[in-house]
Amino acid sequence: MTNILIIYTGGTIGMVNDPATGALMPFDFKQIKENVPELSRLEYNLSVHSFDPLIDSSNMTPAIWVELAELIKREYDNYEGFVILHGSDTMSFTASALSFMLENLSKPVVFTGSQLPIGEIRTDAKENIITALEIAATRQNGLAMVPEVCVYFDYQLFRGNRSIKYNSEKFEAFRSPNYPVMAEAGVHLRFNQNYILPVPSSALQLQTRFNPNIGVLKMYPGISVQAVEAITESPVEAIILEAFGSGNVPTAGWFIERLKRAIDAGKIIVDITQCKRGSVQLGVYETSKQLQEIGVLSGFDMTYEATVTKLMYVLGLELPLSETRRLIETPLRGELTPM
Repeated sequence: MTNILIIYTGGTIGMVNDPATGALMPFDFKQIKENVPELSRLEYNLSVHSFDPLIDSSNMTPAIWVELAELIKREYDNYEGFVILHGSDTMSFTASALSFMLENLSKPVVFTGSQLPIGEIRTDAKENIITALEIAATRQNGLAMVPEVCVYFDYQLFRGNRSIKYNSEKFEAFRSPNYPVMAEAGVHLRFNQNYILPVPSSALQLQTRFNPNIGVLKMYPGISVQAVEAITESPVEAIILEAFGSGNVPTAGWFIERLKRAIDAGKIIVDITQCKRGSVQLGVYETSKQLQEIGVLSGFDMTYEATVTKLMYVLGLELPLSETRRLIETPLRGELTPM
């Protein structure tokens, strides 16, 4: 029998109607087979760990990421795979964070959730749970088919640090704009092995030090000196620069000077695009060439969620500045495609 640990953090997926009040309330996931009877047909040994108290995903923090990662590390030898039930709003942040924390991961960690509570007639929760469990249990030649942190939602499996939530109203809530899906669930569960990382040969390593001291500078036409300085002169250690197109920004002297002043003070600035699809290409246009010259780093095709969590992770390593800068532009868990 395959042993799978279900970790319920909270979120819409675990809600049922209270018969007395009609209000939504979390159900006891230890009784999951009563609510999803189809699970009894799967030949898995299922264990459930529920967070107490349950967490609305809008309240997710690095401290909770650490709690999740430590739980997986502690139970790592007891299970073949892990399914994490999580609110969809910040699921991509948590999946990205865990991908960096769990180095040399050789077992599936599958995030899923739902847009409708499990107690609703038209819920998407049951299919998402059942298929996430199947993915977590699938092995080939004795090894996990997907030795990664990933997100399963609405018949598609995404690399966790490549996923984004793009729709709050459709069952198709997630996309992976710059990386192909790793599996699709139709009549058959088909894995795209060319897009899945190989099983590592080294033992699992856990990194739990996250440094959240980062800021975000989002570009818009007419941005003022005061708005820029509010970020560049704040006591943050790194700044995410959300630029136009392929990494472009205004060429005004005052703007470039504010960025250069921040870099000279030891701050790291990472350029990512506001576009959902595409990559930063520093130096292709005059409007990004100056960024390259002053030491702004390229985020290439990283999502905003992956950039945030990767910066927290790399800063937490407390490495020399030159090595920190190198790691940011280096793919660590398949989170970026270098040009």
